[in-house]
Amino acid sequence: MTYSILIVDDDVAIKESVEEYLKILSYNVKSALNAKEALTILKNFDADMVLTDIMMQGMDGLELTKKIKSKFDIDVMVMTGYSADYSYEEAVKAGASDFIFKPFRFEELDLRIKRVLRESEFKKERALLLTEMKQLAITDALTGLYNSRQFFHQIKQEIERYNRYSRALSLLILDIDFFKRYNDTWGHLEGDEVLMRIGRVISECMRSMDTAYRYGGEEFAILLPESDIKMACVVGARIKDKIAAEIFVPEKGKEVSVTVSLGASELVDGEDFTAFIRRADKALYKSKETGRNKLTAS
Repeated sequence: MTYSILIVDDDVAIKESVEEYLKILSYNVKSALNAKEALTILKNFDADMVLTDIMMQGMDGLELTKKIKSKFDIDVMVMTGYSADYSYEEAVKAGASDFIFKPFRFEELDLRIKRVLRESEFKKERALLLTEMKQLAITDALTGLYNSRQFFHQIKQEIERYNRYSRALSLLILDIDFFKRYNDTWGHLEGDEVLMRIGRVISECMRSMDTAYRYGGEEFAILLPESDIKMACVVGARIKDKIAAEIFVPEKGKEVSVTVSLGASELVDGEDFTAFIRRADKALYKSKETGRNKLTAS
């Protein structure tokens, strides 16, 4: 991997010598004579690190460091020959990743640059890993939808938002009709295919503000902020019809379809999440008791 470094120093001799050395080491290098020029270059130059002098005309290196850290995800190393005027602590407080005194040996500079870049890569990898772990903790592995744990967390937040702003909030709960029979007939691998396909259909039918969850084994839930019961029923009907139109081939030459039953409810003043969910559940079971493949609002 080739790293990109921007050098900022108003001492032309030092700037050019450092630039030449880093190019020999195969870094992608650009340079600037002052902070203003550096900030302009960074708009179009994807730098991994900025190496800046502290004492410069106009904006000094510490102020430049602060501006870079506020606008870009870039490491900064500051260099100075004025050891009595600036400290390592001041540089770190400004946002610098390292601090080096002039005159320095190029070998020392290279080692420090490599250390900063290595630590930066480690931080990025760790942040990515933590993001992936968090996603795994709230996502259903089979369908890609959020899991029930995230559902209960989110519904409480949405109700709090409703209580603050009095904006409509609706809930859809759907259940696959005769899913046990499907699993018993075609096997659980084919049943998993149905679950995955339904997860995709739900995702395709939702608006950007809606969130969907695998609520139970063959149950799904959809939270619809800013939506009254009428809008929830429109979304639910679209999901129901699209699922019914899906064709599954559990074995060669055999085409089958599945249907879902749905319950819908709109949050009312003073209602907690358990009562809200219970009303949608009751509506769902009414759909099942009265013929299935239908939506009932409560």
